[in-house]
Amino acid sequence: MKKLAILVMGVLAMTSVNAQDISDILRYSQDEVQGTARFRALSGAFGALGGDMSAVSINPAGSAVFNESHASISLSSLNLDNDISFFNGRSATSDSRFDVNQAGAAFVFANRDDSSSWRKFVLSIAYDKTANHDDQWFANGRNNNSIDSYFLAYAQGLRLDEIEALPGESLGQAYAEIGSFFGFANQQAFLGYESFILEPDEFTDGNTLYTSNIAPGTFDQAYSYVATGLNGKFSFNLAAQYEDKLYVGLNLNGHFINYERFTAFDEFNNNVGSLVTDVRFDNSLFTTGNGFSFQLGAILKVTKELRAGLSYQSPTWFTIFEETTQSIGTFVEDSVNGDFSVVINPNIVNVFPEYRLRTPGKITGSLAYVFDRGLFSFDYTRRDYTNMELRPTSDPFFASQNQTMSNIFKAANTYRLGGEYKYKQFSFRGGYRFEESPYQDDNFYGDLTGYSVGLGYNFGTTRIDLTYDAAERTVNNQLFSVGLTDAATVDTTNSNITLTVGFSL
Repeated sequence: MKKLAILVMGVLAMTSVNAQDISDILRYSQDEVQGTARFRALSGAFGALGGDMSAVSINPAGSAVFNESHASISLSSLNLDNDISFFNGRSATSDSRFDVNQAGAAFVFANRDDSSSWRKFVLSIAYDKTANHDDQWFANGRNNNSIDSYFLAYAQGLRLDEIEALPGESLGQAYAEIGSFFGFANQQAFLGYESFILEPDEFTDGNTLYTSNIAPGTFDQAYSYVATGLNGKFSFNLAAQYEDKLYVGLNLNGHFINYERFTAFDEFNNNVGSLVTDVRFDNSLFTTGNGFSFQLGAILKVTKELRAGLSYQSPTWFTIFEETTQSIGTFVEDSVNGDFSVVINPNIVNVFPEYRLRTPGKITGSLAYVFDRGLFSFDYTRRDYTNMELRPTSDPFFASQNQTMSNIFKAANTYRLGGEYKYKQFSFRGGYRFEESPYQDDNFYGDLTGYSVGLGYNFGTTRIDLTYDAAERTVNNQLFSVGLTDAATVDTTNSNITLTVGFSL
């Protein structure tokens, strides 16, 4: 019991928060075109239209366009296709699943006071899935850079007695206590040293210089990435119609993050002079978070046909919790004592202290032209990703990450176009969207392009909508944040079929 208590205290007392990297921060700060089938069919260009539960997630004034109480629920078939290249290796993966990505209801209250200019008030509650994190891909190829560079990057400058197991101490105990007293970097150096990848210049406690037992040359490498999870939002909406031309609204949003990732890295070499020829390095990350944001919006009927919309979404203030696990295995060729394998699986969950994240706000301007048989709509959104911030800013690591983010990110623009044509009870729809990369170097993280087509049928009090949408983006995914920073290029096509049932209440 005493042994267990020491391990738990060691994990809970960790002070070096290095589990996350900048790609994770961006992941939690982005949103996607999710929601109802009609909303997706117009590629999300709904800021000046309203009258749809997902339109309220863009412009809170959109619920005031409803003439009667309304509810909807949406089910999507998610399909993800990845084409991966890593040096001389090529591979492809595909994954499909079903999900409920939207549900909500708007309650319309007409103003019975004929002398008032306020025509009606609307209260809405809604759930929207704002981002999907389900993904998997596999990369393999021949590289000139080894995993030893990852462990050397952490180890250099650290004392040997701060990265090794003490006499009589198990590897699990050592891993936990090193994390407790010295932090994440020392844990990584510990894994490299105890797996025989790292060799100290001197076997003395004060040694701070290390070399590698993996000789230079070529390395056959394989990397597996599996992730699940989502960002979601629960919204409470209040909106109103003023006379016959102006709609205004407010959203109060509660956000949540649920993200889990597992990566497995394998390396083999037969380079002359290598003592370590095989390496298997596994990492897992589990992240949860909750946050708050608000939105303000207005829609103005400029003329009978022309509408203009403007909305502001505040930053989201998140509190985030993270846990990690790690293991490593190596094969050592020892001509003196004989070949042997090393497996370090501490069975320790690193529970990091909570931290805070402020995501960037955004502003959306919209125009729509509505005529008897249909409509055209356009949305423009601007979001400055240099405003992402980790807190507390007094933390040296957070301060460093914040400075890095301000240097590598930029303000990104999004353009969305949508159209709808009605024939009797049928509605035919289509849309296009273009999202700029949030990175200054868009060769690292590319722009996104997408299109959508949809069909709807109105039964009167009930409406059924069906939409197909697809989007493409190319991302260079670094295998590790330090040392072995070579990237696998992943060309992703995300396609969805969404069915929505909407009905009057």
